[in-house]
Amino acid sequence: MLFARIVLSIQIAALLVLGLAYFIRPEEMASFSGALLMGNAAVTEVRAYYGGLQLGLAAYLAMALLRLDLLRPALLLLVLLYSVLALARAAGLWLDGGAQQTFNLYALLLEVVSAGLAWWALRGL
Repeated sequence: MLFARIVLSIQIAALLVLGLAYFIRPEEMASFSGALLMGNAAVTEVRAYYGGLQLGLAAYLAMALLRLDLLRPALLLLVLLYSVLALARAAGLWLDGGAQQTFNLYALLLEVVSAGLAWWALRGL
């Protein structure tokens, strides 16, 4: 159970930092992946989806640290989310010729490692 709590704590910290960064500085954060936000609607979309969604997920994971009945569902959610993100990113890299997309290659690595750690923690419960 300790390993599961450590995995959740790391995810909470990462999601809080990234969520706040996307909410506070959406243009700068989007530029890391090469995206340009061309209008106010695009900036609001990044604040809400990339910032808000990550902050909401961090809040759920924090609740799971406090309520043991949510620990398993939280880890399962992380496995599913990161696995689907990794599959979609890998498909995008294949479809879009992504061998030179350093940002996406690092993001794919992070997603695969995160899914693996969450799966490992889930199996240990």
